[in-house]
Amino acid sequence: MSERIATVSRDTQETRIRVSVNLDGSGKLNCETGVPFLDHMLDQVARHGLIDLDIHAEGDLHIDDHHTVEDLGITLGQAFDQAIGDKRGIYRYGHAYVPLDEALSRVVVDFSGRPGLFMDVAFTRAAIGRLDTQLFQEFFQGFVNHARVTLHIDNLKGENAHHQAETIFKAFGRALRMAVAPDPRMAGQMPSTKGSL
Repeated sequence: MSERIATVSRDTQETRIRVSVNLDGSGKLNCETGVPFLDHMLDQVARHGLIDLDIHAEGDLHIDDHHTVEDLGITLGQAFDQAIGDKRGIYRYGHAYVPLDEALSRVVVDFSGRPGLFMDVAFTRAAIGRLDTQLFQEFFQGFVNHARVTLHIDNLKGENAHHQAETIFKAFGRALRMAVAPDPRMAGQMPSTKGSL
């Protein structure tokens, strides 16, 4: 399997974003988004997904965090789509349950080529720090649209919104790690009866 890395830039009147991804990394994160709690969540994805991420974002944070968070999801999705290549020889599907104290989340991903987000999360607070919890949906919607994956996110239990979010992002990282991993029994084969994804 060839090196699975990609770098994508997105420049708009609202944001300037650069994302580099190494799917076969060791969990290193270099991240400056201007949204501290999002940086913390992206660290969970890198660490638990064993994916190296280099992310730099400048956005119109003087308005709010919406454009930066959404565009980061878009750009990260584009980088994953490029890095994964034609998907030959990968597991394709990934899933994880992750607890943190009272909170428990399940994330399931399919590198199907068909974008779809199914998110069932009732955050107990409207904001974590200054980050509007509604923006997590925007982040993941941007990701699935551009990574071309089906993603199910369910927070099964949780009273603390920080714990809810952290279990989601840790499970997201673990599910990605499983899905993109090389499957020795599928070496060189497309993980689909269609012959393409």
